[in-house]
Formats: sequence, C-alpha cells, structure tokens
Amino acid sequence: CTGCGVCANICPAKNKALEMVDAATIMEDENTRYEYIESLPKQKSAVFKDTTVKGSQFNKPYFEFSGACAGCGETPYLKVISQMFGDRMVVANATGCSSIYGGSSPACPYAKDEDGHGPAWANSLFEDNAEFGLGISTGLNINHDELVKTLHELQSSDNKELVDAINKYFESNDTKTQRATGAKIIDILEKIDDPDCNIRKVLNLRDHFAKNSLWIVGGDGWAYDIGYGGLDHVLASGENVNILVLDTEVYSNTGGQSSKSTPLGAVAKFAANGKRTNKKDLGLMATTYKNVYVAKVAMGANMNQFLNAINEAEAYDGVSLIIAYAPCINHGIKMSGSQMEMKKAVDTGYWHLWRYNPTLKSQGKNPFILDSKEPTLDYESFLMGENRYKALIAKDENLAKELFEEAKANSKDTYEFYKKLANNLNA
Repeated sequence: CTGCGVCANICPAKNKALEMVDAATIMEDENTRYEYIESLPKQKSAVFKDTTVKGSQFNKPYFEFSGACAGCGETPYLKVISQMFGDRMVVANATGCSSIYGGSSPACPYAKDEDGHGPAWANSLFEDNAEFGLGISTGLNINHDELVKTLHELQSSDNKELVDAINKYFESNDTKTQRATGAKIIDILEKIDDPDCNIRKVLNLRDHFAKNSLWIVGGDGWAYDIGYGGLDHVLASGENVNILVLDTEVYSNTGGQSSKSTPLGAVAKFAANGKRTNKKDLGLMATTYKNVYVAKVAMGANMNQFLNAINEAEAYDGVSLIIAYAPCINHGIKMSGSQMEMKKAVDTGYWHLWRYNPTLKSQGKNPFILDSKEPTLDYESFLMGENRYKALIAKDENLAKELFEEAKANSKDTYEFYKKLANNLNA
C-alpha cells in the first residue's frame, strides 16, 4: 500500500468495505493474512466470466507492487492487462515512467505463478521501442514456425503416444489447450533416450507452444512524439501486436514537458503560457489504415469498455492500438481521486471513448463504435479541478478564458465528428 486511497475511494460497496487506516496499527495482522491468502490455491471464479469486470479481478495479477507515484493512473491498466494475459505476456517497454516502475530494482512488479509462467519484460530506448517490439514479434513468430515445422516432422515417428499428442496439439485452437498438449509432448520427449536433433529442437522451443500476447508499451511522449515514426511503421506492418499508449498528456518521467498529446490551454514545461495548438488525434490517424484495431479508453469512466477493448485487441489478428487516459501527478490533482478524474474527463467531453474494430466491416457493420455519451458535466469545471489549467488563469486570465473557450468548442466539434463516423462511416 502506497497510501493513495484510490481503492477505498473507488470501492462501490455501500458499507465501505475498504477503509484507510494507519499501516503501523495493522501491519502484523495483515502480514499474517497476506501469507495465508498467498498459500491458497489459485482458482478462477465459477460465477463470473473472466472477460467481465468482476470476473477479471479473480485472476492473478502478474503486475503487482510497483514503485510508481501513489495513485498513478498508468499502473491500473497494466495490472488488469496482466490479469487477462499475464501468463503468456511479452512486454516491449519504452523508456519512461512505465519502464522505471516496471523495471525497478531490487523489487520488480512483474510476477510469476506457481508454474513459473509470467510476463517476459524488456526495456528499449525512448526512440525505438515500437521497432524493438516488432523485432521481438518477428523472433517469436520464427521460433513458433520452427516448432510447428519440427512437430510435423516428428509425426512420422513410430512412437504412437507422441504422434497422438502432436495431433491433439494441432487440433487445439486456444492457448490453454495448446499449453497443456505442449506440456504432454515435452513430457514424452524427455523420456525418450534418443539423440534425434528434432527432439532436442522441440525441447529447446518448449516456450512457443502457446501463442504469446505481445504488448508494446510506452507513454505519449514516445508514441505521439519521439517514437512516432517507429510507431507508424508498426501500425502499417499488419503484424499481430498490441500497442498500449499510457496517455498522461505530458512527458511525465522527465518533469512534465509539453508533448503533441498536451491539449490546448494546458500549462506544461515548454508551454508555460498554455499550449497553443490542439492535441494530436493519434487514434483517428491510426484508423486511416483501415486494418488497425484502435480504442480510446479511460478505466475509471467505463471499466466494461476498457475490458472489451483489450479483449478485442488481443483477439484481433493484426495491429491493435489502445490509447489509455492516465491522470498524472503533473496534472496537479488529488491522486486519491485519479479514477474519478477519468470519469469526470469523459462526462465533461474532455476525453472521448470509442473503438474501431476492422472485423466488423466483414460482417456488414460499422467498424467505428462511439462509447461516450453526450457530456453531462460542465467542461470548464473539469479544467478548474486541475492545476495545469488553473495556473494559466493566475498568469493571464483573459488568455486563459480565450483558450479554454476554444478548447471547449474543439471538444464539442470532435464529439460531433465522432458521432457522424459512428452513424455514417459505412455510407
């Protein structure tokens, strides 16, 4: 516990199931309880599907205790994604906040389960993480193809048990069954006293039976700015990779500098008198490729929409781009309310939720789905709740009023444009 209070504030239980108290008064009892909980066999819910909000939280998180800022808006996204795909997850992480808390020493937040499965994580430079992730994807594909080729060659073996196991593997089409049948094949091969090179090759490639879930992760400074050329290269590649952009609207890790994701009117380093240009619409740009899955999400605003997006992205056979709104300490907000801040951002029309799913086109449906409703809260009230906007009023009230009005109008125009896409894109 970092003491931020987000869990207690967001807890939906009416009787306040979670309560913040002084850690020193409960540490001894809670350590005992934690050790007991860790000793229990890991079981998934038999009541809720793990693709639902409740069901997903019965899954083991493979991203646990990070050293991020208390109340960080980024880490919850990684935690939930790890709960969905963590036992077969491969992460290519751009340098930035997510690489600092993701690769911290001596404690690492990425965990493994009792079978030794968990995320494989590596950090690249700030500039080339998209290419780095694409290279990892290429390597994984080559290894998997080599495994499949070798298994086909072993199908001519006189060992009926081995051939039956290989046949079952090729009949399987889900990762759990592939992993189970793969383990059976490995068990059989390890008992065979034969120097056959194909046997040794399969044993060396044992990690490639199940499909990996590859995630290219970074912040908006990487995705919108310095690494955009590489990101665009991956978007155009058609490869089956997932991209997660943790959008804090500034270069968070290096002190809050303005990026192309910084909205009009926000105060940031290099934009001390308010940003004078609009935020880059990275998601809409990606949809112009027509074959890229894109989603803009905000967990605290709509948890179901976020879960739908990551499950659709993982299932999509191609490039997927998830842009996640992440409140940051640089925004000048009370971080115990970071999830509620996401909801306010959506309810005021500051951030829009939508998905673009290319698979819907083949079904004769509109691929653009607008998940945001009409704004119900005042746009400027959201701005006034964050120091990055209030600071401009203190410097130049007239300028602030001018920029905020323009930002509000732009937000409304954007929403109206999204509505047209949602209603008429097929036409």
